[in-house]
Amino acid sequence: MPTDVVDHFIAAIERRDLEHALTHLTDDCEYDNVPMGKVVGRDAVRATLGPFMAGFEEIVWTVTHQVSSGNLDQGVVMNERLDRFRAGDRWLELPVAGLFVVRHGQIALWRDYFDRDQLLQQMASFA
Repeated sequence: MPTDVVDHFIAAIERRDLEHALTHLTDDCEYDNVPMGKVVGRDAVRATLGPFMAGFEEIVWTVTHQVSSGNLDQGVVMNERLDRFRAGDRWLELPVAGLFVVRHGQIALWRDYFDRDQLLQQMASFA
């Protein structure tokens, strides 16, 4: 099921195991972090997520709603999440809507929608 691929990807992110998370992406995966811009390919995703994830000791992505269609060869997963990132005793919390297109058992497109201003406000309080 496409949801299994996305669930395993999220679990790797929550373990802060970026290298394992990247194995769930196609070589040419498009990561479109809508208000921030997009990158293409595993190396670009690593370069984007690595420094961000390194700033936090704990990551929790709580999926509140998730739907999917298709199969592992061609599937789509949409979810609504609360992405939480802990640094010290403080949490950054961001409501996110995500779209994942699964192709041949891997994520070929990952697109997240969130309020950029809300993210930047919270990140400023961590500085």
